[in-house]
Amino acid sequence: MTTAPAPQPPAGRYGPEPTVRTGARRWVGWGVLGLVAAALLVWVAIGVTDERVTWKDVGYHVDGATSTDVTFEVTKPKGDTVACRVQALSQSFAEVGVRTVEVGPADTGTQRVTVTVPTAELAVSGTVASCDPVVPSGAPAVDGY
Repeated sequence: MTTAPAPQPPAGRYGPEPTVRTGARRWVGWGVLGLVAAALLVWVAIGVTDERVTWKDVGYHVDGATSTDVTFEVTKPKGDTVACRVQALSQSFAEVGVRTVEVGPADTGTQRVTVTVPTAELAVSGTVASCDPVVPSGAPAVDGY
């Protein structure tokens, strides 16, 4: 008993016949795509781990319609000074008070700070909006700060 060869579609029906050259191009394309993806991952990882200043809200206490105490922790290099923008918010999330406080050098990398934010009306929460390194006057900015 003899077996018949498998039927082949007509030439050119599904595009040009693959050659050694088209296979090589495909592998080169996948290689370039892989390198770009790896470079992107490295770039993102460096950006995430290069975070120099972080902060965490710990709590707040509304002292009435005129002020709110906000407590937070800021983590930074021990010798650096950062300026943190602390805000008090109304029930509709409107900013009803804001204060910028500088957190200076310390023996530890993480400091707990409590600041009183004066308010124009009753606040219902207090939070840190941002903390940025302070560049000494006359010094060039480093790392985009």
